[in-house]
Amino acid sequence: MALEWFKRDRTGLVSQPKKATPDNLWVKCDSCGEIVFSRELEKRLHVCPKCGFHFPVPGDKYVSILTDEGTWEEFDRELHSTDPLGFKDQMKYSDRIAASMKKTGLHEALTTGTCAIGGHPCVMGIMEFAFMGGSVGSVVGEKFARAVDRCLAERRALIVVSRSGGMRMQEGMVSLMQMAKTSVKLVELADAGLPYISLLTNPTTGGTTASFSMLGDVNLAEPGALIGFAGPRVIKQTIGQDLPPGFQRSEFLMEKGFLDRIVPRSEIKSTLETLLTFFMKKEPKAS
Repeated sequence: MALEWFKRDRTGLVSQPKKATPDNLWVKCDSCGEIVFSRELEKRLHVCPKCGFHFPVPGDKYVSILTDEGTWEEFDRELHSTDPLGFKDQMKYSDRIAASMKKTGLHEALTTGTCAIGGHPCVMGIMEFAFMGGSVGSVVGEKFARAVDRCLAERRALIVVSRSGGMRMQEGMVSLMQMAKTSVKLVELADAGLPYISLLTNPTTGGTTASFSMLGDVNLAEPGALIGFAGPRVIKQTIGQDLPPGFQRSEFLMEKGFLDRIVPRSEIKSTLETLLTFFMKKEPKAS
C-alpha cells in the first residue's frame, strides 16, 4: 500500500499542449551581447539599457518618437519610381521596386508629411532603409523637393531623418542628379529664412551624406551611427592603411567638427523643440 502512494493516477487526465515561447521575446544587443526583454527594449525606444547601443528602427517609429500625438499627416504617398533605364542586374529594377513595396508597405524610400513638434509646425521626411537600402532615386529627390515646397508655402521648418546607403545605382545619372536637386531646394529654404534640421542615423552613407544629409542648419546624429561617403572597407583598401578607432562613427565626426551634436534617441524630441523655438521665434511687433 505504501508504494501506491508514489504512483500517479492518470485516469481521466488529458494532455495539455505545450505553450510555445515567442521567438522575439528576447533580443541580443549587437554591441555588448546583453539579452534584453523585448517589451523593455521598446519602452527604452530600442536603446540597450546596458551599453546604450541604438538598435535600428523602422522609419515610421520616428513618427511616434518625434511628433506631437495626432499631428502627423503624410503627403505624396502614392509617388513611386519607374524604370527609366530598363535596368537589370540579378533581377529587373521594376521587380526590385515591387518587392520593396510589398516588404515595407511603402511606395518609396522617403516618407514625407506635415506634423507638429512641441507645437511648432513642421514638414518631416523619414528615410526607410528596408526600402532598397534607403537609396535615393528620382522619386526620393522629387518628394524631398515637394517637402521643401510645402515648407515654403506654409512657413514650416524642415526635419529629415536620414538612414541610407546612398544614391540608387539602378537609376544611374538620374539618381546622381538628385544630389544637386535637393541641394538647390535647400538654398531656397535658407533664402526664405526657414530652418532645416538634419538627423543622421545608422547608417548614412554615399551620396546622401554628400548632399542633403549634411546640409542642415543643424546636423544632429544618434550615438554610434555610421556616417560617411565611402565605406571604411573601401577607404582602407584604397589608401592601404588602418583606419583610426571609431572611424566614421558619430563620435569621430563630432570630434572633427562635422556634426553639431550627438543626441540619444530619448532626447531627440526635446532637442528639436529647443531648436525650433530658437529658429521659429516670432519677430517682435513694430511699436
